[in-house]
Amino acid sequence: MALVFRAVAQLGGISLSLLGWVLSCLTNYLPQWKNFNLDLNEMENWTMGLWQACVIQEEVGMQCKDFESFLGLPAELRISRVLMFVSNGLGFLGLLVSGFGLDCLRIGETQRDVKKRLLILGGILFWTAGVTALVPVSWVAHVTVQEFWDERIPEIVPRWEFGEALFIGWFAGFSLLLGGCLLNWAACGTQAPLASGRYAVAETQPHHLHLEMKTTHLKL
Repeated sequence: MALVFRAVAQLGGISLSLLGWVLSCLTNYLPQWKNFNLDLNEMENWTMGLWQACVIQEEVGMQCKDFESFLGLPAELRISRVLMFVSNGLGFLGLLVSGFGLDCLRIGETQRDVKKRLLILGGILFWTAGVTALVPVSWVAHVTVQEFWDERIPEIVPRWEFGEALFIGWFAGFSLLLGGCLLNWAACGTQAPLASGRYAVAETQPHHLHLEMKTTHLKL
């Protein structure tokens, strides 16, 4: 039963981590981090991401323009770009490392200690990737809330609100964290199975040989 829980934890951990990594990559490039619509023209919506700003019109569709200057961006957007790239890179590295540590992969099946360390390292990488994905998303959300309730801004000025990418980023970050926890639990909380049947047989052969020699000696 412990081996079944171990296999399920590994499968669930790597699946959640893969989902979180894909969603974090998607969050990085989506332009819907913040959005607002004009009261005078409800058919026109504006969105802003880390890389471009877009306007959505009912007749024309979506038109986007990339930000020309990195230094001209607000601090939260500049640092969010860096952190999201770090999160994507750590998530990809975590997938590679933890993949080689799975029990279902026959590569290095005799070196159970090495596979255990790979799972633990992969879980730590996923934790770090989850944190570096949650920080920029939460920071942009915090700044958006501050600006929305800023009394110094006239009421007629449109206010930015949460975009869909923020919610996707939160889900991605928590998926990476949970996936890393499952992988570390599978590595530390359960005992690894024997590598394969032939190694188990090889380990029992000396014991059987000893019993046969002892039985022969008693008969003599």
